[in-house]
Amino acid sequence: MRKDYRLAKRRYVIGGFICLIVVIYIFRLFNLQVSEDKYKENADSNAFLRRVIYPARGLVYDREDRLVVFNQPAYDVMIIPKDVGEFDTLTLCNVLNLTKDQLMEKWMDMKNPKKNPGYSSYTPQKLISHLSQSDYGRLQEKLYLFPGFFIQTRTVRQYNYSAAANVLGNIREVSASDVESDRYYRSGDYTGDLGIEKSYEKHLRGVKGVEILMKDAYGRIKGKYEDGKHDVSPISGRNITLSIDMELQAYGEKLMQNKIGAIVAIEPATGEILALVTSPNYDPSLLVGKERGKNYSLLVKDPYKPLYDRSIQGAYPPGSTFKPTQGLIFLQEGVVTNATQYPCYHGYINKLRVGCHGHGSPIALKPALQTSCNAYFCWGFKNMIDKRGTKPFDQFEIWKNYLVEMGYGYRLGVDLPSESRGFIPNSKFYSKSFRGPKWSANSIISVSIGQGEVLATPLQIANLSATIANRGHYFTPHVVKAIADTVIDSKYKEKHEPHVKKEYYETIAEGMRMAVLGGTCRGAALPDIEVCGKTGTAQNPHGKDHSAFMGFAPYHNPKIAIAVYVENAGFGATFGVPIGSLMIEKYLKGTISEARKGIEERMLNSNTIISSGVKKH
Repeated sequence: MRKDYRLAKRRYVIGGFICLIVVIYIFRLFNLQVSEDKYKENADSNAFLRRVIYPARGLVYDREDRLVVFNQPAYDVMIIPKDVGEFDTLTLCNVLNLTKDQLMEKWMDMKNPKKNPGYSSYTPQKLISHLSQSDYGRLQEKLYLFPGFFIQTRTVRQYNYSAAANVLGNIREVSASDVESDRYYRSGDYTGDLGIEKSYEKHLRGVKGVEILMKDAYGRIKGKYEDGKHDVSPISGRNITLSIDMELQAYGEKLMQNKIGAIVAIEPATGEILALVTSPNYDPSLLVGKERGKNYSLLVKDPYKPLYDRSIQGAYPPGSTFKPTQGLIFLQEGVVTNATQYPCYHGYINKLRVGCHGHGSPIALKPALQTSCNAYFCWGFKNMIDKRGTKPFDQFEIWKNYLVEMGYGYRLGVDLPSESRGFIPNSKFYSKSFRGPKWSANSIISVSIGQGEVLATPLQIANLSATIANRGHYFTPHVVKAIADTVIDSKYKEKHEPHVKKEYYETIAEGMRMAVLGGTCRGAALPDIEVCGKTGTAQNPHGKDHSAFMGFAPYHNPKIAIAVYVENAGFGATFGVPIGSLMIEKYLKGTISEARKGIEERMLNSNTIISSGVKKH
């Protein structure tokens, strides 16, 4: 009999089709039982409740081991939506002191995937956060009336000081992007926001634990699964010790009341920041609890911008506090020596005029620092940039690179978020501004005295002071001194040394000491502390000049370097110098002498905001 090949082919096709169906079923069964979490999650949720145990957040101490930030218990109302049975809405509202509309708004927000991207009816969801102690007590008594509800315990921050909000930061509820970028978080968790709470979040937050509870067929909790054998205990966050002296910080904030500006104080030998004051500021406790959102909104809308940290974000013309950098560059480049003198006819006069106050003429470098002579530094800058046989373009790049080495023009790398880089222009900037390479020192002469396009943060100015105090090196400024059970980043231990000879730093230090003994910084003189200083009066096109001061003390083996910047406050000697000297005296002596109480009283009670207006920073 002849073979039917068509029938044979059909048999193979049918067999292959059956094999394909079997493979699909096997793959789907594997996917359901092994790979697919959804159904396992659904099944487990019927029998178990996996309750997250939040770790205690790390505590924060200051450099003198004073407790600054600690934790207190807080309570959130959680629900598992699929387990929620019928309940009396009015009773729940009465227990929680809410209106029905408020409760419904929170309910809808919880189920909104845009506001709560991790929503699942099978997993715990946060309905209400930050219950008060009294609300918690009332709800705990009547929790049996609300099936599917439970209370989640966590901690919130509390503060022993109403100071240093810009350093400490705060915590907030995580956003959708936080959840997406870090698997540690789930919707409803909290994370650091601003300050060290943000920059040291992974150290402070700890490791979550989990508690597995059994449920009966009605969803009621029956106890721990296998007596807690599978529970995981949380690990508390690491404690942090700040380099900040909170007493000095609080004192600085008092001195800056009713003023706009900043104070930065650094320990030169380590780069540890002793005080980081921004003004106006706010009480960190405002951003805790139920009122956080409301208070945050008010701070954002405040025209004086208390959330703006002027100590590290404010970019200002440094004024005459910039002159020590010029002296160092001129000495290193051989433009001047200690004996070089330049004329000052009440200013620099060379086809244009840059004014200066009256003093002896001609004048050398150290007396020029003592009297803050504008003409000296203009002449030095001109002789460097317009040096014979060179091009201004190339000479300016040399000048700029020295400043970068000294910490200007780029972020220093402080361990806080949102540091500004300030601004130091380069040659290309001016070639573009002047539409070509035909420019000279006179075209940009104002940068030699810290005006024009030059901008610096108070942190950068304080860092220069620390570099001079150390006679030629600095450490990256930082606000965290130690972290429990680990070490701080090694970059804060690295020494930075600009390419300027140590002997030239000694010359600048001598000039700054002369400024205090009989120059523009006489108001910084203390009877038993050798203070070195430099004033700054920065021109301000928007109003009254800014008052600035930088200095360090003692002259030998310095313990503190400081920068003060007060917006719209006039001459450097009017506010910058007295505030700086009070901070130095407070840190080194612990108290203000009776002879200087009048100066302290004047600084505490003065108000320079009234002459500032409201402007964008």
